[in-house]
Amino acid sequence: MPTSYEQLDQWIDAHFDEEVRFLQELVRVPTDTPPGNNAPHAERTAELLAAMGLNAEKHAVPEAEVKAAGLQTITNLIVRRAYGPGKTIALNAHGDVVPPGEGWTHDPYGGEIVDGKIYGRATAVSKCDIANFTFAIRALESLDLPLQGGVELHVTYDEEYGGEVGPDWLLKNGLTKPDLMIAAGFSYQVVVAHNGCLQLEVTVHGDMAHAAIPDSGTDALQAAVHILNALYALNADYLNVTSKVEGITHPYLNVGQISGGTNTNVIPGKVVLKVDRRMIPEEDPAEVEAALRHTIEQAAASFQPPRGGRTIQVDVKRILLARALKPLPGNQPLVQALQKHGETVFGEPIPAVGTPLYTDVRIYGEHGIPGVIYGAGPRTVRESNAKRADENLDLQDLRRATKVVARTLLDLLTPA
Repeated sequence: MPTSYEQLDQWIDAHFDEEVRFLQELVRVPTDTPPGNNAPHAERTAELLAAMGLNAEKHAVPEAEVKAAGLQTITNLIVRRAYGPGKTIALNAHGDVVPPGEGWTHDPYGGEIVDGKIYGRATAVSKCDIANFTFAIRALESLDLPLQGGVELHVTYDEEYGGEVGPDWLLKNGLTKPDLMIAAGFSYQVVVAHNGCLQLEVTVHGDMAHAAIPDSGTDALQAAVHILNALYALNADYLNVTSKVEGITHPYLNVGQISGGTNTNVIPGKVVLKVDRRMIPEEDPAEVEAALRHTIEQAAASFQPPRGGRTIQVDVKRILLARALKPLPGNQPLVQALQKHGETVFGEPIPAVGTPLYTDVRIYGEHGIPGVIYGAGPRTVRESNAKRADENLDLQDLRRATKVVARTLLDLLTPA
């Protein structure tokens, strides 16, 4: 007679084609963020969940709060499955994604399957884990065993912009308070810590002028390049700031977006830089921000405008602060169960490590809820092309991750 674990595996195998079709439907509704018009995806997801007997609460974030966060529409979903007294485990996956960008050879919203892989934006991060978590819950309930506690599926839509109107909004408004949580993953590993992220918008104001008489103005782009050089020089120093968390190396800085200027024949009067600074768990975000602002101020002060030109002005605005995830002691039951079943299903040891990315799991940690990151994904983020062209997921990784999560839920929710 098969064990309960084997029964879970068999149910997932028997329903795997359905799980893949569900993921394809999730991929086919765009959730590019920006611009962040994500309520339609929540509506479609809720519709698909209801067809499986999983009714989702729809929590629409007020328009003013969504617009203040720089987005258009957000409806977060909660599916609650209560089995009796005990701990509640939340499973969180985000539906928002970065825009596809260029270089795709597959339709980013097609959900095409080629050679055992599914292609499309968010197939690897993290619409795959909406499917993974949904079918893990269904597999668990198929056993019809007595359970204690409960499971909540959280589908949120603000991970790319920091989570303030996603899981943070749900938690602050008292709509959920789980005891443990698993967040969408992106590798075979159990991730217990991650980097923080500080993003700044730096606006450089010069003095627009005709290109034929450049010394009649102050070139904001030249000034911005001067500031850029000072910022990028910091990366050499960051190599000497190392983390003790396995999987995390050192801080680093990137300028991901530059905009400005009026026309080719006009000296730019304004240039905007968007700076991304990754912080290791050991760093203090306030100190990091103060140091960055100081570097920008010094570079601006040392820029020499043309004789008679106007001195540049620089405005610095924080657009995101995502604190690092530090492990909470209560996450051990999750880590141990995921490692045990991961090794059984994948046939290899599953390490517990840190990652240089940042995710919504830190928000649950800030609310005192121990969590880890685990879900469908390849051995490394690089292999999946996450946030790159032709993002994809090996379907066997999805199948195996669903089995690992279902087995973990069974362990944690079975009465002692």
